[in-house]
Amino acid sequence: MTLTLHDIKVWNTGEVIDLVVPSDTDASVDASAMTIAPGFEDPHVHFRDPGQTYKESMISGCAAAASGGYTNVLIMPNTLPALDGQTVSGPEATGAKEVLDAGFDNVIDFLQQYDTAHDVQLPVRYDLCVCASKDRAGHEASDVADWLKYVPGFEDDAKTPAMLTHPITAISDDGSAVTPEILDQVLENVKASDLYLIEHCEHHDTGAVNEGPVSRELGVPGIPEDTELNIVARDIEKVRETGVHVHFQHVSTAISFEAIRAAKAEGLPITCETAPHYIALSDEALLKYGTLAKMNPPLRSEADRKATIEAIADGTVDLLATDHAPHTLDEKRLGFLEAPNGIIGLECAYGVCHKVLVDGGFISDKRLIELMSTEPMKLMGHAPTDITALLDAQQDGTGEGNRVLDLRTIGDAEEIGLAVLDTAKSWTVDPERFHSTARNTPFGGWRVSGLPLATIIGRSLAFSRL
Repeated sequence: MTLTLHDIKVWNTGEVIDLVVPSDTDASVDASAMTIAPGFEDPHVHFRDPGQTYKESMISGCAAAASGGYTNVLIMPNTLPALDGQTVSGPEATGAKEVLDAGFDNVIDFLQQYDTAHDVQLPVRYDLCVCASKDRAGHEASDVADWLKYVPGFEDDAKTPAMLTHPITAISDDGSAVTPEILDQVLENVKASDLYLIEHCEHHDTGAVNEGPVSRELGVPGIPEDTELNIVARDIEKVRETGVHVHFQHVSTAISFEAIRAAKAEGLPITCETAPHYIALSDEALLKYGTLAKMNPPLRSEADRKATIEAIADGTVDLLATDHAPHTLDEKRLGFLEAPNGIIGLECAYGVCHKVLVDGGFISDKRLIELMSTEPMKLMGHAPTDITALLDAQQDGTGEGNRVLDLRTIGDAEEIGLAVLDTAKSWTVDPERFHSTARNTPFGGWRVSGLPLATIIGRSLAFSRL
């Protein structure tokens, strides 16, 4: 049985084709308002597994990703225990018992073999990001010997299928910048493993929201904007010295973008991302949404929000990532000083970004797909599905009617990852309908545009609302 999408548009060529996907039922759909594109990828997600599965698990997080059009994500290392390759010695620490009860002695093995251990088939692919420091504490660099065997290109002949499927592809202490006392060693580890450093480009000891009129109105200690620039400037200098690739997460200030522009103009190996909330919201949102708008880095001024959009439009920003950060609503109700930072984002990222960036006239539909799909793939070392190449390989030479991409007949479909998009669909964000366990988003009730209708991995529908 098959699902046939008639007259669907290829995202980068405009060619109108028919797409045939194996399905549980036979169906034929008028897809003339739809676009087929490589699936989205997100190099910045938190799935809270192990250790905080009451917020999100690998199962619910991957379901949320598939719902949002994502075919691959990068798991950040702030798991409990930390994703640092160290042996879990006993069940006392948070999450340790989950790892040990599943039959593993470290978090990397636990996550790589999650499907088998939990008897599930997760709907999206994922890579792992290893901690820059032991226990993600910032005091001592993690030991390369604890995790190098999981990195592509090292002892590949000895790797299990799970190690090949879910490799370590980056290093980070996400949540805080790499501390000065271990930065040099971390960069040596990056060199030794041929990975790249994903840097949380901010460090501060006090403050809860952006320093400015809003923080003063709320009576909440502020975080100066130069907390971000300090790390960006520090790491740019280290890149200049070492040649190591550094990728800056969720950049949020005009002054940081200026520094990154200048570094890129030098030809330094620097990339950066921002997130949907930094293009859609300023710190004034704190007055409306309260702690649902509490982030790390914090939402900045309206001028910074506009500068972030400008940085996307002029190419300074390489890609968009969600920083999907699940928390319970009870945790978010604790107040500005105690509530955790972050929001969920996978299931409304495309709609929010499309509304602000495409409908706002700043970028094209094609460029938004690049920022959410092909550019993250480039960072993560993945190859996007080349739809035209697949069509060319199946072309029978008749030249009559639409060309047909029939996923049933593709010889090697393992690497295929596709998203079916309605780029013009207007819809209302309803967190109660999310597949994520969490509901912590300020975008509930927003009217946005652009909706992922289906996610395809291999020959199968990983998710569909067709």
